[in-house]
Amino acid sequence: MHRTALHLIALSTLALLSACTALHQPVSSARNSSAEQPEAATGLTEKPGWAYPRQAIAAAHPLAAAAGLQMLQAGGSALDAAIAAQMVLGLVEPQSSGIGGGALLMHFDGHQVAAYDGRETAPAGAGPTLFVADNGKPFTLEEAVRSGRSVGVPGAVRMLELAHRQHGVLPWARLFEPAIALAEKGFAVSPRLHTLLQSDPHLRKDPLAARFFYDAQGQAWPVNHLLRNPEYAHVLRRLADEGSSALHEGQVAQAIVQRTQAAPLPGSLNLQDVRDYQARQREPLCWDHPTPTRTYRVCGFPPPSSGAIAIGQILGLLAHTTAHQPERLGGLPSPDFVHRYTEASRLAFADRAQYVADPDFVAPPAGRWSSLLDPNYLERRSQLIGHLAMKSAPPGQPSGTTAQWSPMPDQVEFGTSHISVIDAQGRAVALTTTIEAAFGARRMVTTDAARPGGFLLNNQLTDFSFTPTDAQGRPVANRVEGGKRPRSSMSPTLVFDKATGQLLMSGGSPGGAVIIHYTAKLLQGTLNWGLNVQQAIDLPNFGAVFGPVLLERQRFPLRTRQDLEARGHEVMEVDLTSGLQAIEKTPSGWFGGADPRREGVVRGD
Repeated sequence: MHRTALHLIALSTLALLSACTALHQPVSSARNSSAEQPEAATGLTEKPGWAYPRQAIAAAHPLAAAAGLQMLQAGGSALDAAIAAQMVLGLVEPQSSGIGGGALLMHFDGHQVAAYDGRETAPAGAGPTLFVADNGKPFTLEEAVRSGRSVGVPGAVRMLELAHRQHGVLPWARLFEPAIALAEKGFAVSPRLHTLLQSDPHLRKDPLAARFFYDAQGQAWPVNHLLRNPEYAHVLRRLADEGSSALHEGQVAQAIVQRTQAAPLPGSLNLQDVRDYQARQREPLCWDHPTPTRTYRVCGFPPPSSGAIAIGQILGLLAHTTAHQPERLGGLPSPDFVHRYTEASRLAFADRAQYVADPDFVAPPAGRWSSLLDPNYLERRSQLIGHLAMKSAPPGQPSGTTAQWSPMPDQVEFGTSHISVIDAQGRAVALTTTIEAAFGARRMVTTDAARPGGFLLNNQLTDFSFTPTDAQGRPVANRVEGGKRPRSSMSPTLVFDKATGQLLMSGGSPGGAVIIHYTAKLLQGTLNWGLNVQQAIDLPNFGAVFGPVLLERQRFPLRTRQDLEARGHEVMEVDLTSGLQAIEKTPSGWFGGADPRREGVVRGD
């Protein structure tokens, strides 16, 4: 069947499920730690998918996509477009990412794949008890997020600068022009931004943020309100002229430190921490994904991200399990598939908790991260997957593993935005950027209190384990250490045809730890089920981080829940607000998809 027809069927199924929501109620509407989402749901908006013959950019906001396309049409590279789009996202989507946060970038120059690490780092003075109170108990998540201790040294700008030196075509300063113009002239507050501002319980507590995002009565600016950010424009002008040193030294760095050291619970971040930040170029983590028709080469980000390892493990474990039903029923993932997927993900998350952390501090099991993706290892692990839900998922031990770590306790993760770009020369970017929770640490930075606006700081250090050791004193690999990068779930992904080396897809998503499931769903749908990227994105979300199976609210029939419960699963129906963006190769050019759960679009020519 033609992919357009399949897309219509998928959208019809989505509409039918939405119309039938009164037929069943969620198992539980209560939110627990495994169901927490970085950003609230703001409804579904049908996205058609977009086809372009030459080049395309998929971004989380139309203004960001337009800025990226402007760079492409000016002869810029995929990286140029991504940088321009990211600077706009920091303005129009401040809840998700910005210059006060970090980013992970996958890049393809037409010949080689590279991975650029702009993950935030802990201050040199931070230690394992950063989030442990005087009574010896870990902080609550809310206490940690809003504290200065949660703020890591921002890394996004310095990483983008490093990548631009190698792969940029347009001048660095040119890439800031769209964001500067929008910040000065103003942009219309979107329905999603208004809803998130209005519902956030903490952002108003920061005087600078309250003055900028809310009116005198403390109400979020209404939809279509023209919001200007002259302070952000000022900082961007300095970045355009001076490079990343404008953020990491001088007046802006001083403002970052001052806001971090302010109450409540000030952090230890100082000017030397900010000045000394170094972006890293790392070896991509690539693995083969065979299907009956072709073998794909999937490339993702290595540690400190856990995303590529977990996704590769989930798909590899599924390949060794036996399906007892079709993997899709009525166009949706079948109960049998969701069961097998969930069990595979539990095994992957057990390994993640045991082993994955900053590789500059923690050695990989058996001396290489790819040991966790070894087909023989995954085949052995797959034997733990049966017809019924496993009571607990133990971590595995690849051959040659010697390190003895304690598994990281279950902990909530947040954040992010994603950009995918493929230019007319076939260069590609998958860029996932973050300030962690919605609106980060809820601390706004300005260099001049008389100038409205600014940018928000991250709360990225809450991705470290709050508990540094177990009861036996064994250390957690992802514990806090000075200069260390917290473990991430960001999963920027590039896909190739292994036989020819041809680039086939760029994709990724925001969503905290559930990023792993969103991106795995994209790959399962496109590589295994023959869907186009928009159809795969439109599929309902599902997965398990720890605790219950999570099903996207009002998107699965009653049969799915009943079947999973009969196998011993606890099930929760919750809002799973992915923000998938993806672009794939077609015979006539490129086809892009954007998530109906957020504001993203694809633009190109």
